Order: sequence, then C-alpha cells, then structure tokens
Amino acid sequence: MTAAPNILTPDHGSRSTELTAARLLGPGLARRRFLTATGAAAALAFTMNLPAAGAASAAELDARRIAEDPFTLGVASGDPLPGSVLLWTRLAPRPYEPGGGLPASRVEVDWELAHDERFRRVVQRGSATAHPEFAHSVRADVQGLEAGRTFYYRFRTGAWTSPVGRTRTAPAETAAPGSLTLAAVSCQAYHDGYFTAYHHLAREDVDVVLHLGDYLYEYAVSATGGARDYTDRTLPAHFNRETITLEDYRLRYALYKSDPDLCAAHAAHPFVVTWDDHETENNYAGGTPENDLPPEEFLLRRAAAYRAYWENQPLRTPQQPSGPDMRLYRRLTFGRLAQFDILDTRQYRSDQAYGDGWRTPGPESEDPARTMTGAAQERWLIDGWRASQATWNVVPQQVVLAQRRDVPTDAFKLSMDSWDGYPASRQRILAGAESAGIDNLMVLTGDVHVSYAFDLKKDFADPASRTIGTEIVTTSITSGKNGSDQPANWDTLTRANPHLKHYNGRRGYTLVTLGAKEARVDFRTVAAVTTPGAPVATAASFVTEAGDPGLRPV
Repeated sequence: MTAAPNILTPDHGSRSTELTAARLLGPGLARRRFLTATGAAAALAFTMNLPAAGAASAAELDARRIAEDPFTLGVASGDPLPGSVLLWTRLAPRPYEPGGGLPASRVEVDWELAHDERFRRVVQRGSATAHPEFAHSVRADVQGLEAGRTFYYRFRTGAWTSPVGRTRTAPAETAAPGSLTLAAVSCQAYHDGYFTAYHHLAREDVDVVLHLGDYLYEYAVSATGGARDYTDRTLPAHFNRETITLEDYRLRYALYKSDPDLCAAHAAHPFVVTWDDHETENNYAGGTPENDLPPEEFLLRRAAAYRAYWENQPLRTPQQPSGPDMRLYRRLTFGRLAQFDILDTRQYRSDQAYGDGWRTPGPESEDPARTMTGAAQERWLIDGWRASQATWNVVPQQVVLAQRRDVPTDAFKLSMDSWDGYPASRQRILAGAESAGIDNLMVLTGDVHVSYAFDLKKDFADPASRTIGTEIVTTSITSGKNGSDQPANWDTLTRANPHLKHYNGRRGYTLVTLGAKEARVDFRTVAAVTTPGAPVATAASFVTEAGDPGLRPV
C-alpha cells in the first residue's frame, strides 16, 4: 500500500528498507517469514510486555552516580483532569546513545508540584521509579488537586534538577468557564526544518495544546539534520535509517524531544496527544502495513512503535499498550464549556480503497462496511455526544473529514487515506452528531501540512445544504518545509470545494478560543522553517457562533 504523490499533499517518500525478523526481534530470530500469527503473538508477549516482571528484577542505581544531566529531554504534562495532572519526564544523560547513557537499572526520581515557579508554596511531593524497561521514562499522576488551577512542577534525582514545567487542572465538571484557549499542532518532521513554531507557541497564553499526529517521522535523518543543515554538529549514524525496532523508535523520540523549542512548548503547556501514521509507518491501516510485508511482522513493528509512543508522551496508565494494541481514544471535559473526544483513526480503520492515493471514488471506497474508527470507537463517540452537556463538542483527530475534491469538474478524485475514502463511516459519524442534538461540533485535524477551514455540510454535493459543524485543519510544524501562502492548486481547490473557507500552505499552529457565545480561530504561521528564528504572524481569523455553525472571517 504505497501513497501516490499528488498535488494536494506532500509525497511521503519511498521506502527502501527491507523489514526483517532479525531487525524486529534481534539476533537468533532471523528467518524472514518464519512467523505465524500465533508465533507473532507469543513473540509480542515475550518481548513487549516486560515491565511488571522485568521492572521488579532490575537493580536500583544510586542516583548520585549519575554524572551528567539526565533531564535532556525536558518535562511535560498531559490529559488534565479537574483534580489531577499527569507529569512526565525521561532520564537520558546521553540521549543519542542506545539506552540513553544509563545502565539497565531502575532509578528513583522525586517530583514536586507548587503554586509558584520558585516552589515556595509546594502543594505535593512524591517519588516515582524510572524503569529501564520503559526507557527510564517517569510519570506521576498527581491526585487531589484543586480544579481549574495553574501549577508548577519539577523532578529531581541525585544532584540534578529538571527544568520547571507549568501545567493546569481542568475546570470542575459543573463549572462554566468564560473561555478556553487551545492550540492545535501536527506534523513535525525533524529533517524538514526547525521547530520555530513551538518557540512562539511556548509564549502564547493557552490552556492546552492538542497534538493531532505525526509527532515524529520514521524516515532517516542525515548527519546534518536534513534541511536543518547543521554545520556545528553531527548526528550519529543510527539516525540515518528508518525506525523499525523499539530502540530505533526510542532514539528517534530522543532526537525530537531534545529540541529546545519543543521542550519549551511542553514545559509551558499541558499537551493532549493522539497519533497519526508516521509514529509507526506512513499510511498504515489497522494491521495492514504500507508495503508488502506479512501482517504478523508488521504487528511486531507496531508494538514497538506504540510502546515507544507511550514511553515518551504524557499519557496515563489506561493508555499503556499491550503488545500491538493501545487504547488511545479517550474523552476529556473542560467544565460545561467543552467536551473533547480524542479519536484514533489509524489503529482500527479498513485498508485504503483502490491501493491508496488520490482515486476516483467508486464501489470499493463507498462500501458501507468500511470504517475509519472501528465499530466500538464509533459507538463510544456517538454515545458520548448523546450524554454531552457541553456547549462545544470538539473532536481532535487526524485526517481531513470534509469532502475535498481535487478539481471543480465531474472528473474529480478524492484522497483514499482521508475520510473521503470512507464516506459511509463519515456519514454515520455526522448523522450521529445530528441525532444527538450536537449544535456546536468542531473537528480539529492535522496530517496535510496546510491549514484549511471548512464548513461541514449535511450534503457536500449541495453547497446550499445545512451546515452542521466546522472543521479546523492545522498546518504542520515543519513537514513540507517552508511552504507558501497560496500553494499551486489554491485556485483549483477552492473552486472545487465551496465549503472551504480558508487555505494556506505556510507552517505554524492554530489557536482556538472557545467562549459561551462564539469560537474564534486564528491561523498562526511562520515565514520559514529551513532557517531558524522566523517571526510569527496571523494568516487569517474566523469566528463561528454558538448555535449557528459556519465560519465567518474576522
């Protein structure tokens, strides 16, 4: 399943790496196609589910022996609840080395949470264990906190103290906050440029950052950092290959998370994350890999990718993976103002129709049995809408939901990787929102390396049909390199899709401020990412009124 290059989305590249059982499972298990489904499951149980037993057997390292700063990957917080925050860090004194420069021993780490950044008014203290089986990642689920408050946190081990992070608890479930400001981000290919957008985002006044996927890319990163074109440093050779093994993925996260701008954004704001494809492999669908590979071998790779994702993100224990499976879809609320239903459109989807790419829709793509979310997640979403008491129902997810024709003629093609390749699944979702009485539906999307603003129509073929929600597509942090304000197909695409209200091809992020009466959207862009230090500007702004869906320019 190879994504064909097209004029609407960047070419994701070609693959030359041969996936082998030897690389997936290590020496001694080197036969290319020896795995049966049963054998794969047994291998996964042995190699991927170690922590409970393995952690207990690891010796403890005296933290006083750590001679270099272990907090090179910064700190993070995530998934804020009314009375709880989840704090994260990972110990890696030498982040570009396998094992992060630490022995295979557990390390005790202390944490503090305070009302002030100088820690004069400490709220809670505690300790957590950094297990080698989890790449010495640390998470502390701090309970019993006051809702709707800002806190500061830090970690200590041995002689070392981490940077200070700032986080927030969510408002109480019955609270009616006057506003909530979120930032939406996606697609941050390290080799395509500098994370300048994160430098600016760290300074924005936002309550939470929603990462919509492609936190990292599996593709090789050259010794000079690709488009970053380093002249003062050289990256180790093991980055110059595609990620396949668990150690590959761990090292790639270390490369990304050592970036100072990404560290600053994580330290400044709590993140809510969901993945897309590149955290594992380009355009995979459920258990189906991009290229011709036995599915049981791909599940081994998926297990490694999912485990590394959980290790390196501020996620709670219910999201801990079991082999190649990880329950990432989940629900968060911010009082009665907003409900967030975070989707996973990769793990449960049907394979892309017609071999993927941009294709003429037909019986294969329009088969009612095809699903983007899987039946269980679809029911969970619609049932959650029926029970929702929120003014705004926000759906952070990965790929474009609105119809997106490539030309304004009857000979149009659609992306088989987006919801256009799963129209029956899309119709069930939108009909579910309508039947649940959801007045203020807002879908947040990433993936395509441009920013869009769509009105979601009851019938996309009829521009006069009722608008039932809005879709805000945030551009990439770096993927696609610098981009342009008006990509080459700007005129064609806007004429082909009258429900498309905004289209910009620069890099950046999107701010959304939800209020009781309206929501405001600001598309923030930087002029360049292949050179550092570009300023940020607002490319366009829109509002949509509560109870009257549809986007109006400001």
